[in-house]
Amino acid sequence: MRVLLQRVSAGKVSVDGTVTGEVGAGLVALVGVTHSDTEAEAEKLAQKTANLRVFSDAAGKMNLSLLDIGGGALVVSQFTLYADARKGRRPSYIHAARPDIAEPLVKAFAERLSQAGVSQVAHGVFGAMMQVEIHNDGPVTIMLDSDLL
Repeated sequence: MRVLLQRVSAGKVSVDGTVTGEVGAGLVALVGVTHSDTEAEAEKLAQKTANLRVFSDAAGKMNLSLLDIGGGALVVSQFTLYADARKGRRPSYIHAARPDIAEPLVKAFAERLSQAGVSQVAHGVFGAMMQVEIHNDGPVTIMLDSDLL
């Protein structure tokens, strides 16, 4: 499982012009799932996301977590995190999990964030064409990969 985190001052996701989720200060988590992922990966990445110190303290040092600032998380499924662009000019998505595997794990990731104490967890619509507004703060962008944790 891969989670691309972006620290934001605000984030919003819409489907067909209707807002399905939005957060203020916090993180946007773009979540990709591969074939071998389980709920254990969702749990591990949710804990890392909630506790990763990527927010500035009073001295300007990145020393605070999402939990510390009481921030929100906007979870958006993104199978393209498993794109393979090594051959040709069109990426292959063979390493991305099928929707019947990926959807429950994206939901599990969001649920685990809530269980970890994240005060607001919003989300997009799995499999839908979404418009995502991300107001990057920093910018701070961090890739988490369950195989590397």
